[in-house]
Amino acid sequence: MKESIESIKGKLKETGFKITPQRRAILEILLENDDKHLSSEEIYDMVRVSCPEIGLATVYRTIQLLSEVGLLSKLNLDDGCIRYEIRLNKDEKHNHHHLICEKCGKIIETKEDLLDGIEELIHQQYKFNVSDHDIKFFGICEDCQKI
Repeated sequence: MKESIESIKGKLKETGFKITPQRRAILEILLENDDKHLSSEEIYDMVRVSCPEIGLATVYRTIQLLSEVGLLSKLNLDDGCIRYEIRLNKDEKHNHHHLICEKCGKIIETKEDLLDGIEELIHQQYKFNVSDHDIKFFGICEDCQKI
């Protein structure tokens, strides 16, 4: 995690921002929960444990900043709130895809970009360069199918 904090500090410094104690606390929560898709309120509740003086507005501003500099991805999983996940690998061309269970709400991330062929077809047919896409698949997960 220390290596990740250092790379994030470098990215913030490149964009003219400093890593304040509050930003560090938020980043640590995001890094510790990098397999989850946290809402801003969940981030706030978790960060208050180690940083009780932090305000919700500070969390919102930090999330906005991290999104603007490309360190956080916003996700709308159609559950009524925006969720976030840390994005450390700048070499990734796109966000990964999400499989969302309609019974238990589990979110499974695909590791593969499933749409490379479609993007190439779009480029060839429409002369349109796709920079990113956001794909969600809804269905029933393996565990819920057993019930």
